[in-house]
Amino acid sequence: MNIRERLTDYSRGNDLRRFWRLYRAQRRARTRLSRDILTFLMSRSAHRHGGYIGPGAVIEGVPSLPHGLHGIFISRYAVVGANCRIYQNVTIGEVNFKAPTIGSGCLIGAGAVIVGDVKIGDNVRIGAGVVVSSDVPDNCTVVSQPPRVLERT
Repeated sequence: MNIRERLTDYSRGNDLRRFWRLYRAQRRARTRLSRDILTFLMSRSAHRHGGYIGPGAVIEGVPSLPHGLHGIFISRYAVVGANCRIYQNVTIGEVNFKAPTIGSGCLIGAGAVIVGDVKIGDNVRIGAGVVVSSDVPDNCTVVSQPPRVLERT
């Protein structure tokens, strides 16, 4: 990647290398003070990119974020497996201090909402705009109900 492409990615908020370095350093921090400082810097960086990843979230590997961190909310109690692809405006939220556990190799479409103490299996594809509040087994595709016409004008 040349200098121009890097500058363009940085100005759009798509350059997340610094954010992931802060995330890894925060996970390895030995003292509470250093962890708090790194958490603050990580939160500021995520805010700059338009998203939020909770300081206690466990993310294995670096997920693929095609649109950057724009609108992505990951709860501090969530666990996200390796090689996940997460599109914009996704919410991985908590209910009563319990958040989803997402398997490896998952694809989460734009605007999807995953809440509560649910387990998403490996290689699951979640469509755009889907609300998931129950467990999903491995190698499945989750889509919303088919559209229907409620009222004709």
